[in-house]
Amino acid sequence: MLEKKTARAGLGLALLSAAAFGTSGTFARALIDAGWSPGAAVTARISIAALILAVPGLLALRGRWHVLRRNLGMIAIYGLIAIAGCQVFYFNAVQLLSVGVALLLEYMGIILVVGWLWFRTGRPPRRLTIAGSVAAVVGLVLVLDLVGDTRIDVVGVLWGLGAAVGLAVFFVLSAKSDNELPPLAMASGGMTIGAVTLIALGAVGVLPMQANVDDVVLAGRQVNWLVPIIGLSVVAAAFAYVVGISAARVLGSKLASFVGLTEILFAVLFAWLFLGQLPTVMQLLGGLLIIAGVALVRIDELRDPATGVEFLPAEEAADTIPESRSTID
Repeated sequence: MLEKKTARAGLGLALLSAAAFGTSGTFARALIDAGWSPGAAVTARISIAALILAVPGLLALRGRWHVLRRNLGMIAIYGLIAIAGCQVFYFNAVQLLSVGVALLLEYMGIILVVGWLWFRTGRPPRRLTIAGSVAAVVGLVLVLDLVGDTRIDVVGVLWGLGAAVGLAVFFVLSAKSDNELPPLAMASGGMTIGAVTLIALGAVGVLPMQANVDDVVLAGRQVNWLVPIIGLSVVAAAFAYVVGISAARVLGSKLASFVGLTEILFAVLFAWLFLGQLPTVMQLLGGLLIIAGVALVRIDELRDPATGVEFLPAEEAADTIPESRSTID
């Protein structure tokens, strides 16, 4: 009973994280339309989030510096790939591809998670997970409405696949991190490393940095540029990452990655509310398929393939066992 309540709490956290992440597109679009470069928007988002989480992250450690030292390598990979790399790759993909194609490529990361678990455990995914994967991907295609005018660029596709790797690393590391390392400390450390990296890339001219303090248009109104900046850094970064790590530790990387697909549904909802972009019937159908895919994966996680008895699966149990040192597995 306690395990079921914990799982429900994990699902709630994952949905909350997905909703927070889903606001990023609306806030970022307001800044980019006002003349901000994607690199500047991402750097501001991560840097401010790192500052917000610095003190809470240190307090969460409670002086257990050995835990931080033990996980320093994992935190560095998390900050460089799952935070900074994923966002930079995605925004570069958006510059060369339509937003729909770029998002589809990024969310192929869920397939990479399933493949990684297959490789690590030596056990192929069961039929329900395969069916859930297919349903979720088809639903994602419908939600993104890719039947319209899209353009494909090989370099853009490579950027998008890089974002998929970053997303997969986010879910895997979030689930497999040392349980002695508080989510606040992990998110704070990753944000700090990601921010320093992006600032350094901007300083040497590798990452274009254009920004201004002009008013922006959000929800059809002129608002101060700080409004989307606060939304990006507080809601779509600091809050979203901390809650996402907590959810992945409860659910495991595979299920958490599938629930993360609902970010697309929330992104469509926020675009409707703030940008007046009404979802189509096909997008609503796609949303139902994504939910069905998540449900199938969850059922597969809870059911013993031999007896049909519900239990805590080995993959999920492994995701909650503290490790002596950090690894990517």
